[in-house]
Amino acid sequence: KLIKNLANMSSKERMKAIQKTPKTMKEKREIRNKVLVEKMKKSGSYTTQINCCTQCLYKTSLSYRRFKNVLSGFLSSLQLWQKTLKVIGGKFGTSVLSYFVFLKWLLTFNIFSFLVNFSFITIPQLIAPGPNNLSFNGQELLTGAGYFRKTVLYYGFYTNSTITNNSSYNMQLAYIFTIGIYFIICFFSLVYSMAESFRKNFINPQMYSGSAAKLLCIWDFNITNEKPVKLKQSNLSTQIKESLSEVTFEVLHLSLKQKLARIAVHLIVWVASLGTTAACCAGVYFLSRNNLRPLEGKSELENEAAALVLPVVVSLLNLCIPFCFALFGLLEKFQYPRHQLYVTVIRNIFLKISIIGILCYYWLNDVATSEKECWENIIGQDIYRLIVVDFIFCLLGSFFGEFVRRIIGTKCCKKLGVPEFDIARNVLDLIYTQTLAWIGIFFAPLMPAMQIISFFIIFCVKKVSLMRNCQPPRKVWRASQMTTLFIFLLFFPSFSGVLSVMAVTIWRRTPSKQCGPFQGLPSVIDAVSGWIHTLDSYSGSKWVGWIYRNLIGSVHFFFILTIIVLIITYLYWQIIEGRKIMVKLLREQIVNEGKDKMFLLNKLQHLQTSKRDAPEEQVV
Repeated sequence: KLIKNLANMSSKERMKAIQKTPKTMKEKREIRNKVLVEKMKKSGSYTTQINCCTQCLYKTSLSYRRFKNVLSGFLSSLQLWQKTLKVIGGKFGTSVLSYFVFLKWLLTFNIFSFLVNFSFITIPQLIAPGPNNLSFNGQELLTGAGYFRKTVLYYGFYTNSTITNNSSYNMQLAYIFTIGIYFIICFFSLVYSMAESFRKNFINPQMYSGSAAKLLCIWDFNITNEKPVKLKQSNLSTQIKESLSEVTFEVLHLSLKQKLARIAVHLIVWVASLGTTAACCAGVYFLSRNNLRPLEGKSELENEAAALVLPVVVSLLNLCIPFCFALFGLLEKFQYPRHQLYVTVIRNIFLKISIIGILCYYWLNDVATSEKECWENIIGQDIYRLIVVDFIFCLLGSFFGEFVRRIIGTKCCKKLGVPEFDIARNVLDLIYTQTLAWIGIFFAPLMPAMQIISFFIIFCVKKVSLMRNCQPPRKVWRASQMTTLFIFLLFFPSFSGVLSVMAVTIWRRTPSKQCGPFQGLPSVIDAVSGWIHTLDSYSGSKWVGWIYRNLIGSVHFFFILTIIVLIITYLYWQIIEGRKIMVKLLREQIVNEGKDKMFLLNKLQHLQTSKRDAPEEQVV
């Protein structure tokens, strides 16, 4: 009977009726197919109702939709750690999930970087490799020196001549253009990712985090297995708690004396944290100056091992000082967890970026101007050691900071309890290592390969440590906007600082005279200038020289580009403010409409009671 009734309806009415039927998607498809069969029987022949061309188009569109659904399902199944991220989000919330999403994003970023550098720089050099008479003893894995100095890992191994093998390949132009284009792609990718996350989490946050929408519309009725159902329930419960968390926070009403006391505590903590950062930077600078001088009377292996002192000290500072900043945060007693996280992130970014700035000053002003044989290789080895030692300390931090802390909190001192996952410290560790990798791409083109290996291991170790050693945040809060902050910090000051270092290296520093693709040139950019001068002799290529001189080589072009970026940022900010005002007005309108309805209902009840009382008075 249901099938016959549906067959007599129009297509739109039939579609709505099937959608409203309280059945699973599979059963709804079966009903739709039965209705089509019933309509075919009634019409006698399908071709009498639909001509051949329409039938063909219908089948084509149906096949395309099925192919699109199958392809989207296949691509989603290929996404790395998709199920793991769902489990983490369901158990620990979006605050902890944002770290792992950011780590996965950085991993894909480095995979792209490795493919670009390996394809256009490393493979052509492997066609004409140079000799390597050094022996491998295993110490190179820590120091990055020794055998690795004569491999494609470092800048000094690459030739400055044109590689000829059936065709010519200019290594100088390939080296600088590959790295330059890669940084341009990174710039636009970061800007796009930042704008997309900004739009998603700031401009239209209600589309993605509405409590009513989550409660009424988010459940997927296609889920039938027990495990996915429990995971979906946990995820939905955590999301609703996060959405309601800020509503349940009570606003503290402090007296003037309490407010002044809080401001004094904040000032003291900020002075202490900035003083600690300044002391760390001074120690790193003086230690790096001594690191440039080799030890007298020592072998080469001992000097290479002594070079590990600087990265060990830097990694110790990056590991221990953030714990001090976390203790400072406990003294300040923030009301909202988001505020505490923001302040901790700012203090940590000051520390890490300041240390990187001191190291860059040492590399570009001491190492680059020294009389070393190949100063680019020295910088590449320093960055290699910093990344490797920081990776080791990251694993040790997970062991001592989470595993040992859980043992102490559950066995020895139960008041401490199980630790929470430190989002600020772990995120800043990722930004720190990614900044070093970006700087090191010019001096060691295969540096992204190290990042891929380290990020993959860090994800697995952090996931296991999180599941076994950490507890969900005691204060549940919505952190969907944290990913935007992480990408912004990666863009500024991290990526913008890297661009400054690359600009000084390419335009202001003289390359080594005995190694690398730019040996013998006054500066790296002269390789491009010479190529442009050669193109000017050809009439059909003069437009390339015009673009280089008027756009790439012009300060005004970059000034205009900066103004455009600032204008776009200002427009986005104004859109946010406008949306906030609109949301506020709509909420006030909803409240006023509710009051109007209550007033009308009271009036209606009053009229009904007055009408009831009137006949009684007449009877009396």
